Amino acid sequence: MSSSSDWTTLKDEELLQVRICDLHLEISGSWLEERVKTLQQELKEKGLRLLPRIYLGDEWFSPSGIVAIAIPFYLAHPRLMALEKKMMLEVEGGSPDWCAKLLRHEAGHCFDHAYGFSKTRKWRRTFGSPDLDYAPESYRPKPYSKSFVKNLENWYAQAHPDEDFAETFAVWLAPDRSWRQEYTHWPMALKKLDFVDALATEYGQKSYEPAKGRLPFESSRMKTTLGHYYAKRKREHAEAYPDFYDGDLKRIFSGPIESVPPTQSAARFMTKNRKMLIETVGFWTRERKITLESLIKKLEQRCRELELQAGLDDAKTSMEVATYLATLVTHYRFTGKFKRTV
Repeated sequence: MSSSSDWTTLKDEELLQVRICDLHLEISGSWLEERVKTLQQELKEKGLRLLPRIYLGDEWFSPSGIVAIAIPFYLAHPRLMALEKKMMLEVEGGSPDWCAKLLRHEAGHCFDHAYGFSKTRKWRRTFGSPDLDYAPESYRPKPYSKSFVKNLENWYAQAHPDEDFAETFAVWLAPDRSWRQEYTHWPMALKKLDFVDALATEYGQKSYEPAKGRLPFESSRMKTTLGHYYAKRKREHAEAYPDFYDGDLKRIFSGPIESVPPTQSAARFMTKNRKMLIETVGFWTRERKITLESLIKKLEQRCRELELQAGLDDAKTSMEVATYLATLVTHYRFTGKFKRTV
């Protein structure tokens, strides 16, 4: 390429051949610059000296023990956000509000990294042991629990004590939330918010070791191509769930092979309705769209192998398939296992 900006006009198949480091991305000059400044202002207004080093990485995270926040590189340019939308069906942090919530959450991790709160007995009595196994894709949330705050979706505070602290910090930091009033009838959640508030008062202006040198997974050093990057992410999401069960599919797709008028194959039905199913099930379960797409493609393939027929009533079949998918996803998220029947 003759210049660093040429990739913005490439077709998707050509863009996927470009190495991430050759995109030459920066937060400065992008829409993220304002989001970062807003976070810094929020921290300052809360009386915190904390100033995380923010950079472009491969995903949203705060490196363990380092006062830094990685923002996914694709958020630095609208062309890459469009590619992310096409490849993964959604753009995590792609709106100002969503981005702000994620930045506050990661800042919560940074607050702990700066002062080592999670190593203290009082922190552990309040949030739990940070040594617990961490399984963010299969934790068992309790939607009606009043012991955890709500910042990110899927009751993310319940994923792990570290996430509980980061989510509590995010709610405490948000300037548009009156957390004392909001959680006045949630005693355990309010206790955690008061704990964070007390930490901010005590440690807000204390010094800490800032992040220096190279940081993990900096986009400027990622030599993998966009194509390999997305292939890896899709594999990870595809492996999140095991295969479907033939008995369930046969109960849903029980249309006669020969009929007048002729029925359509179950595989064709799934292909035709894939987008609708992803949107419907995603809305109710809050599951990642790319994971749902992978699940539906597995179902399509198995329907094809079993030569199943969809029957004549599209509306009824759509409802049954959506219900089945929602049941599988929800049961897996809550128990770590699949329910074998519809």
